[in-house]
Amino acid sequence: MSTPTSTSSSTSAGTDALAGLPVVVVGAGPVGLAAAAHLLEQGLEPLILEAGDEAGSAIRAWKHIRLFSPWRYNVDAAAARLLEPTGWSHPKLTGLPTGADLVEQYVAPLAATPALAPRIRTGSRVIAVSRVGLDKTHSIGRELHPFLVRVQTTQGTISDLHARAVIDASGTWGQSNPLGVSGLVAVGEAEAADVMAGPLPDVLGSHRERFAGRRVLVVGAGHSATNTLLNLVRLAEQEPGTRIIWAVRATSVARTYGGGDLDGLPARGALGSRLRDAVEAGRIELITGATISALRTDAGDHGAEVTVIFQTPSGERHERVDVIAAATGFRPDLGMLRELRLDLDPGVEAPSRLAPLIDPQFHSCGTVPPHGADVLAHPESGFFIAGMKSYGRAPTFLLATGYEQVRSIAAHLAGDTEAAANVALDLPETGVCSTSTPVVATDGTVQIDDSSTSEGGSCCGTPAPQPVAIGAGVGFSTGFLHGRSGEAASPASTGC
Repeated sequence: MSTPTSTSSSTSAGTDALAGLPVVVVGAGPVGLAAAAHLLEQGLEPLILEAGDEAGSAIRAWKHIRLFSPWRYNVDAAAARLLEPTGWSHPKLTGLPTGADLVEQYVAPLAATPALAPRIRTGSRVIAVSRVGLDKTHSIGRELHPFLVRVQTTQGTISDLHARAVIDASGTWGQSNPLGVSGLVAVGEAEAADVMAGPLPDVLGSHRERFAGRRVLVVGAGHSATNTLLNLVRLAEQEPGTRIIWAVRATSVARTYGGGDLDGLPARGALGSRLRDAVEAGRIELITGATISALRTDAGDHGAEVTVIFQTPSGERHERVDVIAAATGFRPDLGMLRELRLDLDPGVEAPSRLAPLIDPQFHSCGTVPPHGADVLAHPESGFFIAGMKSYGRAPTFLLATGYEQVRSIAAHLAGDTEAAANVALDLPETGVCSTSTPVVATDGTVQIDDSSTSEGGSCCGTPAPQPVAIGAGVGFSTGFLHGRSGEAASPASTGC
């Protein structure tokens, strides 16, 4: 009889310790704010900790970039329900927002709602998460102890907060992958910091002078590289002498070009087609199969210059450049979670049950099945990673996916297991060959006509690759089967 009594007493004490504590949400971006909105609807108290000075700080760093997905898929349902009483109007569903649009028309108004504003602490960077009184080696009764969230303010003050649960929606911005091969910084990379321009520089705006008339190297094969390269092409038209070099590790850039008109997101397909045209016209010098082994920094006419040393299939190659845009992707900051018991895939660094669905080694598409708390759970009860950070090192994340993640997590934390398990996404059907391209509407906004589609086949009238489909209507088609392992597939893999 003594054992059940002891267990009951411990459970009661643990419940009392958690009662009245908030659910800490790390990050006041779109997914973090959506998490807070869903927590409130479930009767739970959120506390949102944002490292930046205002909500959406990371997005503001790439405010000049236009999203691939229209407004229809960028607004969370619970967030909209908080916004509607304030007189907010949903942006046109087919509009393609820039980062600035996303902040000004959605994130900032959402953060300013009476429900969320008093629950957001800006200038508060989470530097560690643990359990009160326990390190990660202690197992017995662990779930009965509150979380300890250590926070550092912009003034340098450090304090500890207690929470009943934690949702880490801090994203991966600011945690760029290095230029060097093998996942390590290249020799001399740290010394070349002065010529590094970040993954998404504002080439045509605030950073224009840094790029105009310069020798620019763009490294990477993702959408960030594509955006930067196309902006550099426009800059070179206006600023003669601007030279653009594009280096990728793969031996083929078919995956970067994508499916063209076959892409389920027409804006993204259009970018791939434009990039291919620029390379074929000689406006961009492409180096494939290139890995960076070292960088050598010297003084130049415009300040520091760097000689980049590549290893290529044809031998060693040296390129002297003035500025480098390292669009090499991002990786999650896991250091802050060191004292938690995590179940992460050893390669992708995403939750183990999610990783096989998004592993870029085998998938280059965003047709990820709807998933929620069960897929995202860790051995650390009450802790979840959501949003872009939940994808670890995989690149193809969509806001709509993050919104469904946090809806499910909030339901789980509230004890509504049925709602947590009932996950679904309202996204475009896969396998659609869209003839839509973005157009500038009369009001100056960029729109797509998502009614202009045809089923299957190639828009060019020739055989084309088939996008991956995982059930009807569960994800965007963003690429083709086999990911990196399929880069040397049939000639048709370049699309039309």
